[in-house]
Order: sequence, then structure tokens, then C-alpha cells
Amino acid sequence: MDHSNTLAYEDTVTDTAETTENQAEAAKTYSQQEVDNMMARMRGSLERKFSKQFEDLGDVEELRQLKTEAEKRKQEQAIKRGEFEKTLQDLAAKKDAEINRLSSVVQDYKLNMPLLNAAAKYKAVNPEQVQTLLRASVRLNEDGEAEVLDKTGAVRYDDAGNPITVEAFVEEWLRTNPHFLAASPSTTNARSSISANTKQDFDLSKLDLSKPQDRQIYKEARSKGLI
Repeated sequence: MDHSNTLAYEDTVTDTAETTENQAEAAKTYSQQEVDNMMARMRGSLERKFSKQFEDLGDVEELRQLKTEAEKRKQEQAIKRGEFEKTLQDLAAKKDAEINRLSSVVQDYKLNMPLLNAAAKYKAVNPEQVQTLLRASVRLNEDGEAEVLDKTGAVRYDDAGNPITVEAFVEEWLRTNPHFLAASPSTTNARSSISANTKQDFDLSKLDLSKPQDRQIYKEARSKGLI
């Protein structure tokens, strides 16, 4: 090996030795205590960094407690709202029931009784049956007045252009259906007494079935076979 090659070889060995020494220093190991200390310093730094942003809000545990309590109140309020809504539903149901009851009373007074009275006035054999048969042909309008309807559901009018009354409707119907009329007219006022045993002693047309006492007379007359 000549002199130049010897020098080059020595330089290479020296460089390799220095590199190995540097790598050894870089590969220095740390004890567990040193690692724990470094992690603690890093964690403390991060905590200080983020806690500073929220320091005005108070303690973290206190914030968690406040959040829990807020959610609980929210649930309780939702439950209370549910009970309130149920109360409103109950009140609405009672209101609807009362409206239906009052509507039934009005219809009875404005429709059923006029039909029954007219059937009795024009001597129907069974006024209640006539009322039942004709009930679907009458209704209350928006003003709460009785209207007579034709087969198409339209309001009927007389020759003068006026709405047909319930009484006129019943009279017309009995004329066209005479088998619903009593066989023989009676002449005695039924209000005086119903103690007699013949139909001649009972005048159905004299009754006003919108009055309780006349309805009682009608009921007793039927039980005695006078109608």
C-alpha cells in the first residue's frame, strides 16, 4: 500500500469513529424518571395553556355539575309540558262533549219536536215513527233555523219562494202517505182527560208534544191503545 492510500485509509477510519461516537451520543437512553418528568412538564404546559382560556368560567367540575343540573331541569320541564298538554287535551274533550250536548238539545228543540208536533197535529198514527222517518230531511242552517231538504240535499222552497216549514213538510208527506194517518179523526180535547177507553175520547192533534204534560198524556194514551 503506497503512502497516499495509507493516508486516505486513516482519514476514513477517523471519520467512521467520529460518526459512531456521535450516533452513540444521539442514542443516549433516558431513565423512567427522566421520561416521567418530561411528560409531566409537557402536561403541565398544556394544562396551563388551555385552562387560561376557561379560567373566567370557573372550576371544570363545577361546570360539569351545572350542565348536569341544567339537563335535569330541562327533562323535568318537558315532563311538566307533557302533563299540561294532557290537561289541555282533557279540557278540549270536555268542551267538545259539552258542545255536542248543547247541539243535541238545540236540534231536539228545533227539529225533533217540530216534527213530532206536526205529525201529531195532522193525526199521524205514530208521530214518533213519522219523526224518525223524516228526520234526515231536515237540518239546522248557519243561523240555527230549521231547513227542509230535497233528495239532493238542497233547501226546498214553496211556490212563493220561501223555505218550506217543517210543519208544511210533515203535512205534505202525510197527504202523500195516507197509510200513516189515523183511521178516523177524533174530536174530543185530550187535555181534559184520557180516562175514556175509546179513540173518540182522545184528540192527538190537540197535544203540544214540546210540553212535558202533553208528552205524558201522549205516553198514557199509547199505553191504553188510544193511538
